Parts: sequence; C-alpha cells; structure tokens
Amino acid sequence: MAYSDKVREHYQKTIEEIREGGLFKEERFIHSPQAADIKVEYPEGAELASLINMCANNYLGLSSHPEVIKAAHEGLDSRGYGMSSVRFICGTQDIHRELQDKLTKFLGTEDTVLFPSCMDANAGVFEAILGEEDVIIADRLVHASLIDGIRLCKAQYDSFKHMNMDHLEQKLEMHQDKRIRLVVTDGVFSMDGDFAPLDKMVELCERYDSMILLDDSHATGFIGKTGKGTHEHFGVVGKIDVITTTLGKALGGASGGCVSGRAEIVEMCKQRARPYLFSNTMPPVIVAAASRVMDIISQTTERRDKLEQNTKYFREKMTEAGFDIRPGETPIVPVMLYNAQLSQDIAHDLYAEGIYVIGFFYPVVPQGQARIRCQLSAAHDKEHLDKAIAAFKKIGAKHGILGLKKKEIIEKYGL
Repeated sequence: MAYSDKVREHYQKTIEEIREGGLFKEERFIHSPQAADIKVEYPEGAELASLINMCANNYLGLSSHPEVIKAAHEGLDSRGYGMSSVRFICGTQDIHRELQDKLTKFLGTEDTVLFPSCMDANAGVFEAILGEEDVIIADRLVHASLIDGIRLCKAQYDSFKHMNMDHLEQKLEMHQDKRIRLVVTDGVFSMDGDFAPLDKMVELCERYDSMILLDDSHATGFIGKTGKGTHEHFGVVGKIDVITTTLGKALGGASGGCVSGRAEIVEMCKQRARPYLFSNTMPPVIVAAASRVMDIISQTTERRDKLEQNTKYFREKMTEAGFDIRPGETPIVPVMLYNAQLSQDIAHDLYAEGIYVIGFFYPVVPQGQARIRCQLSAAHDKEHLDKAIAAFKKIGAKHGILGLKKKEIIEKYGL
C-alpha cells in the first residue's frame, strides 16, 4: 500500500523530534462552557481540575452569556440548524443581512459581507480585489491567515519592518508605478499585543494614493472608546478601506468573520472571493447569537470598560512582580520566557496551581521568542486576577526568573 512502513517511520521520527525539541503541542479537554472558570481534563483520562482560564480570546466574556445562549436557541428554533449551501445559491437568510447591517453600522463602514471565519475572509479578499498589476505591502508580523491569503493572490508582494513608518514610506515610494497599492496590517498584533500606528499609516496612504487593509480581530468589540476597534482608538473611523475581523473572539467566541469597508470592495468579495463562493454560509444559530452580541455591545461599554480596568491591573501587578512583559495597553499580555521548554514547564506548573495558560513557541512565534500569552477578559473578577498573579509569582520564583530580563533568562535556560 502507499502508506508504507518507511513513510510511517518518517512521520514517527519527525513527531519524536518535535517532542525532543520541546515543541510538541498537547491538547487539553475542557468539560465546561468557556468562561473565567473552566473544568479541564489533562492529561487524557485524568480527574477534572477546576482552573482559571487566562488564555482565551473571550475578551468581553460573552462566549457563554445567558442572553447570547438564548438568542442562539431562538435562531435554531426559527431558522434551523444549517443552510446546506453557499451564500449565493440558497445560503442567505434575512438574519445574515441583519447582522451585516449591524456590523456595518458598528464599524463605521459602507458595507459588510459575512464569511465562515476571518481566516476565510483573509483567504478570499486579496484575490477578489487585486491582480498582477497591483502590489501588497504588508507589515512583516501580520497574522498567518493574511499571509495565506496573500499567497493565493497574483498581486506582487512586498513588506515593511514591523510598525516602521519610515520603511513603509520607502516602499510606497518604490511602488508608485503599480496600479493599486494595498497596505496590510493587523490592528492589534496577536502575539505581542502592540498597536499598529494606524493614524500614521492612514496619513501615508493618503499621501501616496494607497489603500489600507486592517485585520482587527484582536480589537473589534473592545478597543476604542466604544469598542469599534483600532481605527476608533486612533481616530481614523471611515478612513480604512478594508476591515477584516472575526466573530470568534470578543463577539461571542463561536465562529464567523467578515469583510467590511468600501461598498465596491465588499461587492467584489461577493462576486469573486472563493471562500464565499465555495464554503457553506454561517449557520443560523451563530448568526442569531452574534446579532445579539452586537446589540449588547452597542447599548453599553460596561464590558469593555471592565476589561480595560482588568488589563491595567494585571499588567501593573505582573510587572511589579518582576516578569519580563511586553509593554502595552491591550489585554494581550505576553510573559516572555524565550525558551520553549521553559514556557511549557511553567505552564504545566501553573496548571497545578489552578491557572490555565499555554506555552507559545515556534512555529507559533519565532525561534527564541517563547512565551506564555495571558489574555484578560471582562469575565475575570479581581479575585481571579489576584489568584493568577500569586500563582505566577510562586512558579516564577521556583524557576528563578523573577526580575530577570531577556539576556539573563537566555543565559540561564538557553534558546
């Protein structure tokens, strides 16, 4: 047969090398709804442990909110389980249109179209709107889904150093001969939690007659005064040509994504984006729940305000404790450890202390940039945060990293 012993041995050897390199990723099984407190089975077959979840994208704490669950039930009862079709055939219901309209109003754009996920939105948008005469100029740390989408497009590709506006300007000058120039960036970069300087980027794009695409997945719903996202934070609402974002993080945490922006670009996605044309549409149950999420976050900023307070408190206390933390304002708080095995060991020890976190290492982050990425939620109360901080301090002391900076941690543990 084709799957010979030789082929099997090849994969087994590769998996073992991943283990030996401290890069093996293990799954943990959650036996409860997504929330600040979760019940986890790890390792497989072990007794369930009650943990504080410090690494979910559940920024607004809406993943298991009673009103969201109720709306999901109502959507299931009134519109059914699944559409069994793509959007343009017979996969579009009135509630899809309603959700798109709510997203357009909330984001401050001209139009919006839903996709099964933001990864699908990013996979489809570039090919739909660009051709061989065009160029994409992307920040070098954009999300993997943007990179995958760019690879599917025939436009020329270039990049600029992370958040370096002088380098971006050089690239914009270089590509003035192209028909369309599209600058691509994350709003909040998911691994470091830093902001793209959108105000400066918009200024450059206006000066050099270029468009801008923003993936705001780690900002929509909670960044900015009313939670619109990074473009609100920097005062450039209405000036971003294309926004891609997800419904799978702050906006309910299930699935789904969208392209929102200039009306013509949205229409081009409807006509040409392959994930839109060839993937089943978002199921009614998720659309109905996401629509209720939009109502909740449009009525009050209470949850994003609590998230902001939690973020400030956790960052301050973890810094005071002596951890090497990336500076910033967002609820993404990377605790830098640099060594892959160390990140896994500390995550394992924190598990025993009742704190659920995961070590991040290559290829999720570059070699030598291993970390534990903590993520704050409006579902966290001060008691959750204090317990997590105390556990981090205990385990940090055990491994002798409190007060150490990058060079010292690397000297002690290597890369």
